[in-house]
Amino acid sequence: MADSMINEGPEWRAFSQDERESRSRVGMPLSFSVHDKGLSTMIGQVGKDAFGRTIPTKTMFQMLRLKKWHIRSSYQSSVDRNLSHAMTELSRLTDKLHIPKSVKERAAVIYRKALEKGLVRGRSISAIAAASLYAACRVTGTPRTLRELSEHSTIEKKDLARCYRLLLRELNMSMPIPKAQYRVPKIAAKVDISENTQQAAVDILRKAEELKTTAGKDPMGLAAAALYIACVMNDEKRTQKMIADAAGVTEVTIRNRYKGLKEALKLQI
Repeated sequence: MADSMINEGPEWRAFSQDERESRSRVGMPLSFSVHDKGLSTMIGQVGKDAFGRTIPTKTMFQMLRLKKWHIRSSYQSSVDRNLSHAMTELSRLTDKLHIPKSVKERAAVIYRKALEKGLVRGRSISAIAAASLYAACRVTGTPRTLRELSEHSTIEKKDLARCYRLLLRELNMSMPIPKAQYRVPKIAAKVDISENTQQAAVDILRKAEELKTTAGKDPMGLAAAALYIACVMNDEKRTQKMIADAAGVTEVTIRNRYKGLKEALKLQI
């Protein structure tokens, strides 16, 4: 009897707690960004057996039919088809925008909650998926804007904003206040600004935040203005138009935020 029992212990030795936690039995971990959470099996390319030998034509056609019905059975319910479409759209957007996998997983969890509450019914799956990704970016502090998501999806910015507000309201989500400091590296990378100037811009924004002068203002505009001030102070030749194009704001916004920061911090420029 003891010989026929399944051993659920580890298949290898571990000499530390980190090794013990990182090692597990075979199989990929669960993933919310896969429509079935990665629990199903897949039939791969048919043509050769396990030893690399070509299988007979009759057997190959049998395997192809089996693969076809296996795929069909995996998407029987409307929920599975919905999740498959949404997770494909999430994967495409995260690849285009270079968003980390952890943020993608958070977006998948948000979308599943929206699907459970019936928020997707009557609305575009792509729009709710993109809005879920934007919400995940806001929660994790990943600097991505609605405009960037709209540019890489088929949904207009106003529709994305409407779906995002719907998620906040119906899922009772509370978002952290976005910090302008996190936007600085993204803008600086596009116009090739040095590390010293970036650090000077971050220091300007921190001082402005301590003085409560950044409340209610667009973080991207503040970051662009702080970068422009830092460039002027460090003699880096960058025009307002160059920084405005990199940040996706107007030159008027940079000038207004520039004046506000200069007066609040009493900068001598």
